[in-house]
Amino acid sequence: MTTATEQQHVAGPLSAAVAHLCHRLQPQVSARTAAGFREVLRRLSAPLQVAVAGRIKSGKSTLVNALIGRRVAPTDVGECTRLVTRFQYGTVDRVEVVFTDGRKQVLPFDAGGVIPNDLEVDFDQVSHLEAYLTNAVLRDLTVIDTPGLGSLDAASVRRTEQLLGAARHRKEDAEDSADTDDGPTGDDDLDQTSRSAVAGAEAVLYVVTQGVRADDQQALAAFTAATASREAGPVNAIAVLNKADTIAPESVAGSDGDVWKAATMLAEKQAQSLKPRVADVIPVIGLLAESAESGGFTSADADALRQLSQLDDATWETMVLSADIFTTWECEVPAGTRVRLLEKLDLYGIRTAVDALRAQPDLTAGALRRRLLDASGLALVRGRLDAVFRARADGIKAAAALASVTALAHASGDPGERQRVHDAIEVLLAKPEAHQLRLLEALTLVTSGAVAMPEDLAEEVLRVGSHADVGEQLGMRGRPQRELAAFALERAGWWRSFASFGATPAQSRVAHVVHRAYFLIWQQLRAE
Repeated sequence: MTTATEQQHVAGPLSAAVAHLCHRLQPQVSARTAAGFREVLRRLSAPLQVAVAGRIKSGKSTLVNALIGRRVAPTDVGECTRLVTRFQYGTVDRVEVVFTDGRKQVLPFDAGGVIPNDLEVDFDQVSHLEAYLTNAVLRDLTVIDTPGLGSLDAASVRRTEQLLGAARHRKEDAEDSADTDDGPTGDDDLDQTSRSAVAGAEAVLYVVTQGVRADDQQALAAFTAATASREAGPVNAIAVLNKADTIAPESVAGSDGDVWKAATMLAEKQAQSLKPRVADVIPVIGLLAESAESGGFTSADADALRQLSQLDDATWETMVLSADIFTTWECEVPAGTRVRLLEKLDLYGIRTAVDALRAQPDLTAGALRRRLLDASGLALVRGRLDAVFRARADGIKAAAALASVTALAHASGDPGERQRVHDAIEVLLAKPEAHQLRLLEALTLVTSGAVAMPEDLAEEVLRVGSHADVGEQLGMRGRPQRELAAFALERAGWWRSFASFGATPAQSRVAHVVHRAYFLIWQQLRAE
């Protein structure tokens, strides 16, 4: 049972409704399924779990450090970069190595406060790492750093799938597991099938660089929000275009030679290719963000940049032609110092800082750090994280929990138990206040391609299901309330007619959900 304290931390009314459903069903299901429900309840009262995914060398760990505000995730290639690492809030900073047999071993941070790159344990016996940090950001968000996709060894793939629930479990697999079970597990233990059913991050932050590959859609789909096939979609996934400073402006038509404008235009283009798997693609310079936000940028760095800002224009413009020239050209600033600046800021960050100092020579080190942070684009990423993830945490967590509950009942192999759980979920979803969950389910079906819809209707489902603001849902932001109400009623009628006369059976189920969504919006607007 969850305690009263745990229940206070449930994300919101939808999560509370699912938690109540789990409590009510526990006496009516097998011991094994009940143990799974307890894990679902624990997850509902825990912070939202966001997996940071992407290809190798896309800068995932650097971005994780920037988001947390501390350089703790190793960014160099090593054993730890082949493991899943969960960063969560703790009252004492510590790292635990979690072994495949459940054992745990405390791992000390290295001298720089970073998780050591190489483990002094049998690496093949390690499941993942748990990092606990006294960090305010992690109070309501657990960040999961994953190995880079594209060049993983088989063992790393297996560990990632087991922890995140990326592997799909077919019906026959679950039933075979149930058939061969020797009996119910203990109250506190979950069998592998049940554990897989409740595993998985609830949201995905997908990191791309300049080239979005054809299989990025499939890679995104692999990071399911739960093993019950809740794939990444616009409700629970966003992408970032990292290393935006490496984009050549001349390669993007219309950028007018501006790096950030080129990055923004490229991100918009990538958003079109990755939709509907992601809500948006936001450009960011992860290295600059990490250095400025995690304490990597020091007053000594500011002093060195101030010296560089006093160079004559010809010397300066020559030095920033390339990294090699920057570090080898004769200059009063020692070469070692310039190498350090390059490692922390790259040429774009160095040029940005020098431009700022030339325009305002009296800038303090703190003010210069803030300028670099602004130039990194991290604020845009955090703002989108708040809008897409934190603001929707209740719906995201509740939908993921319902998917896990369904998977647990399915894995039981008991038709009666499966029916009881199904009926209870249907009763919950029939309530007006829970219709958002039904809408999220319909949205996932359409965006994943499980239900094919005409493009204009798919976009409408996406709009209605992806926004919390009524004006945004209706595509009429800022319009008078009477107009909104009239439009909502009109669309409700249209979708009801489509469900009855023009849709396939699968489309009809989605259409009924959208019809009810519009009808509830109309009722809400009339009552205000």
